[in-house]
Amino acid sequence: MARYIFVTGGVVSSLGKGLSSASLAYLLKSQGYKVRLRKMDPYLNVDPGTMSPFQHGEVFVTDDGAETDLDLGHYERFSNISAKKTDNITTGKIYSDIIRKERKGKYLGKTVQVIPHVTDRIKEFIKGDITNEDFVICEIGGTVGDIESLPFVEAIRQFSNDVGKNRSLFIHLTLVPFLKSSDEIKTKPTQHSVKDLRSLGIQPDIVICRSQKSIPKDQRKKISLFCNVSIDNVIETVDVRTIYEAPISFYKEKLNKQVLKYFNIKPKKSANLIPWKKITNTVLNSKKEVNIAIIGKYVNLKDAYKSLDEALIHGGISNKVKVNLLRLESDNLKSKDVKKLLKNVTGILIPGGFGKRGTEGKIAAINYARVNKIPFFGICFGMQMAIIEFARNKLNIKKAGSTEFDKKCFPVIGLMNEWNKDGKIIKGTNKELGGTMRLGLYKAKLRHNSLVRKIYKSNNINERHRHRYEVNRHLQSNFEDKGMIFSGMSPNNDLPEIIELKNHPWFIGVQFHPEFKSRPLNPHPLFSSFIKAAKSK
Repeated sequence: MARYIFVTGGVVSSLGKGLSSASLAYLLKSQGYKVRLRKMDPYLNVDPGTMSPFQHGEVFVTDDGAETDLDLGHYERFSNISAKKTDNITTGKIYSDIIRKERKGKYLGKTVQVIPHVTDRIKEFIKGDITNEDFVICEIGGTVGDIESLPFVEAIRQFSNDVGKNRSLFIHLTLVPFLKSSDEIKTKPTQHSVKDLRSLGIQPDIVICRSQKSIPKDQRKKISLFCNVSIDNVIETVDVRTIYEAPISFYKEKLNKQVLKYFNIKPKKSANLIPWKKITNTVLNSKKEVNIAIIGKYVNLKDAYKSLDEALIHGGISNKVKVNLLRLESDNLKSKDVKKLLKNVTGILIPGGFGKRGTEGKIAAINYARVNKIPFFGICFGMQMAIIEFARNKLNIKKAGSTEFDKKCFPVIGLMNEWNKDGKIIKGTNKELGGTMRLGLYKAKLRHNSLVRKIYKSNNINERHRHRYEVNRHLQSNFEDKGMIFSGMSPNNDLPEIIELKNHPWFIGVQFHPEFKSRPLNPHPLFSSFIKAAKSK
């Protein structure tokens, strides 16, 4: 019988609800319980797939092809529980479902309203696709008091009444600011945030207080008194040196113990913190360093490449090195400046992306990596740019490009089935953009004696995709004659999945997103190998 834990946030956004939920999930899972993590997003987009990274950060893709909030990446990395389409929902998806039913007359002439129709749909999401989970942790996006999140707050209030308090728990995460000028920790924002939550009918059972400094006992007592919460359930989370300390921090604060106590459950076994202690020690104390340049269009936005940043750190963990990230805006990268800007890097990575902006800067960086034998990793769009660079400079196809941003180019990159056997465009597409890409887990077969075959130690792999354009497979022999090997292909040989260079220490491009499957406790082999090559540079 599942027990439901609802995580809300107050005062400001980006306090770490996702990281808190993921850490709690790990602690409960390591104690022998089956856990599920879910996210409810209040925005009106059906999913974040068409949203700019400047608006929302990265789009995280699940095995079954859902384009979801980046918090699901935190969930997976910390808990090692793969998310599903049924673990993320938005206001847009809810209203879309309801309006579709209304147009079909499914409501039998009733007036369709927020209560009960919207709240009922949210409750269906919360309890849907649950089998034998012990705990379902549901995070509500945004902050309490936002107009967008009101239906979600009302829905979880109703849900708690439906299943009973013995099967539902409310955790509220707030900011407890430290004022340097007066050398004081202030509890008033937390008091007001809890007051807002209580005005909506929800009394938090646990309050997690995010702070720069440890919260004195007197201040905890104050929060306990005014928020009507036991002092044992006032949990502090002080800013950590690395996010991998979060499970350790919450364990010390006895968050998992208080959750089990609330549900009157005796723990099956102690939580295992040894792996996180090892990881934290490696991240904080590694002496050897590698410098990796990430060249993209959104490098100035911290969350735009969140999974990628984490996967690189995971690669550093497996090699016991510190990974320093040099973020370069591809828009501003000119051929004449490449050598100067990249002279001290030991590895170059081009991430995924869309559109023409910044492509020439990426191509210039790839050329530098190829010519100067610097370890290079191209992911999705990054692989496509490596194909274009090689076609222009080694195959002498000067107009080589992608039909995504140049309809008059020689299409070495294009939509699936867009070209004929001579490499000429035969058709395009006018499809809607949302949800029309190749999404989720796809199989690839690896070439014998290739570098990727040695890295994966397998003949076949399954990786997550998120892209619309493909490499023109009809040119494979042209590329391979010049030393670029198509070392990973789709099972039917139609779609190139991985490319690598023969005479280069480490030059790999992949059409998929390996960063989505990397975990701190289980780094992805491609990132481990890439950082190892950079370490040897």
